[in-house]
Amino acid sequence: MEPGKYLQVAVVGVGGVGTQVVEQLIANPIYGFQLVALTSSKRMLQSTKDHCINPVAWKDALNASETAVDLSAVKSTLQELVKQGEKAVFIDNTSSQDVAEMYPALLSAGINVVTPNKKAFSGEVGLYQAIVQASRSGRYLHESTVGAGLPIISTLRDLVETGDKIVKIEGVFSGTMSYIFNNFSAVEGSDESFSSIVKGARAQGYTEPNPADDLNGADVARKLTILARIIPELKDEQGNFPLLHGYQSVETTSLIQDAPASAVSNGDEFMKWLPEQDAHFSQMREQAANEGSVLRYVGVVDVKNKIVKAELAKYPKTHPFATSLGGSDNIIMFHTERYGKRPLIVQGAGAGNDVTAMGVVSDILKLIRP
Repeated sequence: MEPGKYLQVAVVGVGGVGTQVVEQLIANPIYGFQLVALTSSKRMLQSTKDHCINPVAWKDALNASETAVDLSAVKSTLQELVKQGEKAVFIDNTSSQDVAEMYPALLSAGINVVTPNKKAFSGEVGLYQAIVQASRSGRYLHESTVGAGLPIISTLRDLVETGDKIVKIEGVFSGTMSYIFNNFSAVEGSDESFSSIVKGARAQGYTEPNPADDLNGADVARKLTILARIIPELKDEQGNFPLLHGYQSVETTSLIQDAPASAVSNGDEFMKWLPEQDAHFSQMREQAANEGSVLRYVGVVDVKNKIVKAELAKYPKTHPFATSLGGSDNIIMFHTERYGKRPLIVQGAGAGNDVTAMGVVSDILKLIRP
């Protein structure tokens, strides 16, 4: 085989998103790739000199494998291919901190990294700094860490790299929060209780198994951290990236700050506790309605004032955050020097295995296309 003709692909994590990534690659035969490794949480499949992974029968082959997961072996395989002149990519579809901490070593070895895993880009600044420094040898692409398949990170990078100045980014970044407040605080009004809407969202799979993990605001804070670190104006005088402790440095309004420990740690216990908060949320909804507004859980990166925050805020019923959203949509506004009078807006489905996988595959294509 001619070296460099195919992108050598290792897929780590083949759950909902990972399976969709593989299937989307297989579905279009023009993509020049070769599967060299696949891992689930328990087993692993690797190609050898004598045996390539059949992309059509990969599920059966992986299920039949008796090889335990060994990510260091996957790294070694890709590293050897790079030495032979091949282009290789490590696709991390997990949400694992341990896997995220492999990125600097992978990149330093010339292995590209594509991932929807937020951990590496929204945690302690040291890991992020190491990834950026190591990217001189390999590329890291993570479009789907914010907004699933929506072009949010690529839009921000294009604005920054073409010399535009970011003034503010604001938006509804959580599909879960979007669904909950689109229904709880609708423009046309609503009488349904907050806990009832959360219960419905959980039943439809819009929330984590424990909705407390959505309502604490941490997911939005992680996405804001990822965006803030791309904006040059938010670096300090020494050129250091902002938000030293990542998402934990973001001013975050938790909607469950009064929840007992037992509720925070158990989804069923949380749902039993949540109705105690209904009166509080109904009062906020009524107050917003009396002002001609709705409630939306938003994230804001205010570059001018160097403020990064996630909060429950009121918006007029005529605002796009009130009128344009449906279901679990995300909507993000970029206020810049060029887009001063009317912000650049990106909107669409911000959650789901298929659209998240699309974001991952679009990043992979950036490595395949010349």
